[in-house]
Amino acid sequence: MQRIIYPINKGINASIVFRGLKGQYILYMAAAIFALMILYALMYVIGINTYVSLLITVVLAGLSTALVYHLSAAYGEHGLTKALARRSIPNVVKATSRAKFMNPKKSI
Repeated sequence: MQRIIYPINKGINASIVFRGLKGQYILYMAAAIFALMILYALMYVIGINTYVSLLITVVLAGLSTALVYHLSAAYGEHGLTKALARRSIPNVVKATSRAKFMNPKKSI
């Protein structure tokens, strides 16, 4: 009887990587591309010259691509989310009354 050898999948918890972009940055890139397609369609419907609208779209696509790759390299997979969360933590908590601390069950 011949033994069957099953390959082990070593990348079970590995993050998704597409052309150097990790995790959430793939979504950011997709959103930027979608927004640029909508912008180009709007410029076409308004009646702006095709070459001008194409030039604007290509320049903005290059800038957005460079920005997303920069964010991916600077913050890593979860670093941007952590940096934005760290910004929202208040420096000081002000309490004008001690009532909430004296009877915590009553104030809820």
